[in-house]
Amino acid sequence: MNKPEVRDAALLLLRIVVGLIFIAHGWDKAMMTGLSATGGQFDQLGIPQPELIAALVSFVEMIGGAMIFVGILAPAASVVLIMDMVGALWFVHLHRGFFVAHGGVEFVALLVVTLIVIAIFGAGRASLDYFFQRRS
Repeated sequence: MNKPEVRDAALLLLRIVVGLIFIAHGWDKAMMTGLSATGGQFDQLGIPQPELIAALVSFVEMIGGAMIFVGILAPAASVVLIMDMVGALWFVHLHRGFFVAHGGVEFVALLVVTLIVIAIFGAGRASLDYFFQRRS
């Protein structure tokens, strides 16, 4: 089914879900767990500059997730979040196998593939990108 309306609806659904996931994970790092505790976890994982990276990652996930959710600069936000997920894969998930129950790559790989789709196809017509593009 190669109809623009179906593609746009699918991209909207994808953006809403992925955007909310990233907003929630960024919020958790910053506000629920807290940046200091998240920095401590990052330090145990061997991440350099753990408190700085904890703040950066939580900011990138919340802001990038919100940008994808509303569809503003979604391809660029997707690329930044892909880099975030590559870091998560490298420092956290690769050595834990495949399944998410053991902290493996399963969920992160799905997020990366989803972000690649958004980076390639854009936000679709149900987005702020499209709204602003039509106005100019």
